[in-house]
Amino acid sequence: MYELGFVPNEVVYNTLIDGYCKMGNISEALKIRDDMLSKGIFPNSVTLNSLIQGFCKSDLIGQAENVLEEMMARGLPINQGSFSMVINLLCLKFRFVSALHFIREMLLRNLRPNDGLLTALVSGLCKTGKQGEAVELWFRLLGKGFVPNIVTSNALIHGMCKAGNMQETLNLLRDMLERGLVFDRITYNTLISGCCKEGKVEEGFKLKEEMVKKGIQPDIYTYNLLLHGLFNVDKIDEASRLWYECKKNGYVPNVYTYGVMIDGYCKANKVEEGENLLNELVSKKLELNSVVYNPLIKAYCVNGNMNAAFRLRDDMRSRGVPLSCATYSCLMHGLCNIGLVDDAEHLLDEMRKEGLLPNVVCYTTIIGGYSMLGQMNKVNNVLQEMSSHKIHPNKFTYTIMIDGFCKLGKTKEAAKLLNEMKENGILPDAVTYNAFTNGLCKEGKVEEAFKVCDEMSSGAVCLDEITYTTLIDGCHQPSTATNQE
Repeated sequence: MYELGFVPNEVVYNTLIDGYCKMGNISEALKIRDDMLSKGIFPNSVTLNSLIQGFCKSDLIGQAENVLEEMMARGLPINQGSFSMVINLLCLKFRFVSALHFIREMLLRNLRPNDGLLTALVSGLCKTGKQGEAVELWFRLLGKGFVPNIVTSNALIHGMCKAGNMQETLNLLRDMLERGLVFDRITYNTLISGCCKEGKVEEGFKLKEEMVKKGIQPDIYTYNLLLHGLFNVDKIDEASRLWYECKKNGYVPNVYTYGVMIDGYCKANKVEEGENLLNELVSKKLELNSVVYNPLIKAYCVNGNMNAAFRLRDDMRSRGVPLSCATYSCLMHGLCNIGLVDDAEHLLDEMRKEGLLPNVVCYTTIIGGYSMLGQMNKVNNVLQEMSSHKIHPNKFTYTIMIDGFCKLGKTKEAAKLLNEMKENGILPDAVTYNAFTNGLCKEGKVEEAFKVCDEMSSGAVCLDEITYTTLIDGCHQPSTATNQE
């Protein structure tokens, strides 16, 4: 162009830059920008908007932000697309506070962010514990006359419910309703779920009545939430009545509904009712899963009825229902509770044959069983097996082993485990320390026990009633220098 005596003007430069940016070739676009500057032509809003989009396409969010900030500082017009691309990329990188900054700048310019961006940002702010900023944004949108859509509003309500402050969430809902906003079944189910999780089941039922008055029919998910809520507050009879009401009103319970009922009955020690529901579920030929079997297996194991537990295990296999780690963990607990720890350990091999990898819970269960029997040599064997499978002990594993060694009077081994636990970055809790101090006191090593309590306090672990009782009992025992190890 220069050889022909033609000097590019601003329009030509902008066209070239825009073309390269759309192709994703930001390096060529920047060369043109530099050439433009060398000719004394300063980039305008068209140039910079193109560069922002080019940087975003090349995932260069820092450079895109810098250009956007430059445009705002110079008071240049910024198009909605530039804001949207930067905000979207920031959300994808979980930089929600930065995204909120640019959303606010959009609102100052009376630009309405699109619904997808708003939903992503509101959801992201809530997930990162910034519910207050999400609420402030929602009302700022209203103040600008931009009414958030139902999806964005539901994202906000869901985030507020997750945070656990249901009263504040319900107040927000009332405010929204007073402003004429209309909500859907998802909104109400989210609120009902939040109320039930906080044990406010009555509030959940009020919301159900409110949605019906507004012409929004509950679905089976609504009933599932309320049933789960009732069982959680031990209202078994009310849950049974709601179950029959649900079916009477024409709602078809799904596998999850049956799972909630079976689990609730089993926790209330109504195992027979739970198994009756399982049989009903089988007769309906719905697809079964381990979730409906596991509560029954666990209940039978807790009651020591291992024959019934293994009968259900066999029933799962005959129906092609895959056993889960939780299924095996329940069976292991049951066997360990009646002293059949070797049989429980054999289940580890059975799991592997079925393609399941035993997890730390399974191994900890076996370790707990051997510890109860005082067979700490077998505990060490299980630990070695864990290590060979690259599974590391957790706080519960260490606590069980420390308690096991202490009950045998082997506090030196227990002390080694306590130190190993801390070296591995696992913080002992009051239960761990209590097991250790109890062992020390029983050996007459009360002075050492007090030192451990000082360590607890300095480590911000609160001494509880068990700790004090242990120390008091230890003080009344004669001190002994004899080590029973």
